[in-house]
Amino acid sequence: MEYFIICLVALLGSGLTLFSGFGLGTLLVPVFGLFFPIELAIMLTAIVHFLNNIFKLFLLGRSANLGVVLRFGIPAILFAFLGAYTLSQLTEMKPLYDYQMGKHHFEIMPVKLIIGIVLLFFSLFEVIPRLTRLQFDKKYLPIGGVLSGFFGGLSGNQGALRSAFLIRAKLSPQSFIATGVVIACLIDISRLTIYSKQIITNHNQLDYMLLTMATLSAFIGAYFGNKLVKKVTVSILQNIVTAMLILFAILLIFGII
Repeated sequence: MEYFIICLVALLGSGLTLFSGFGLGTLLVPVFGLFFPIELAIMLTAIVHFLNNIFKLFLLGRSANLGVVLRFGIPAILFAFLGAYTLSQLTEMKPLYDYQMGKHHFEIMPVKLIIGIVLLFFSLFEVIPRLTRLQFDKKYLPIGGVLSGFFGGLSGNQGALRSAFLIRAKLSPQSFIATGVVIACLIDISRLTIYSKQIITNHNQLDYMLLTMATLSAFIGAYFGNKLVKKVTVSILQNIVTAMLILFAILLIFGII
């Protein structure tokens, strides 16, 4: 059963999140967590996420905007380490509030609350007419990289902030997706260098068959998602990203993810 559920989520998640630029890791961690200890679930997700991004890089990499990758990606990688260090200093921070919904217990964490509010703020640029006409100069992309990298290192949720900035960078749908993939690959490499010691230590606990099946499922989802990219307009892409940002922000704020 776990093979079917995890592979289905990997397939659908990879296809759907190809357009938004974020969300696969958020979907996979709790699903892996149903069948494995959470620390193992995070490592398995990181491996699938990285391999899937490499596959998407081969599919779309030629459409990436190198200038945006450098302006956004380098600050993101540097500040991801700073965010990870900050996280190590905040591990004892208590939840602001916790509540019960049915059999499930949720906690509202300060970091996720802040990220959720930031994401909602950026979502306003796509839903309020006066703000939709604003254009961000590319000189502000490093600021987006700093915020995305720092909060990514702090909570693992850097993809949503990355998309919030890149969607305003006047990129075509293909270039938006490809540029996000290149940046995500760079950040995944930095993440896996941190996880590598744990992966080696726990290699006997890894289900390599499940890992392979989940990765292949993600490849299939990305492949068919890529077939639809050329049919997607900039306005459709903006609507998809905005809807995902708002949903993601609400789930973060209420401690559901």
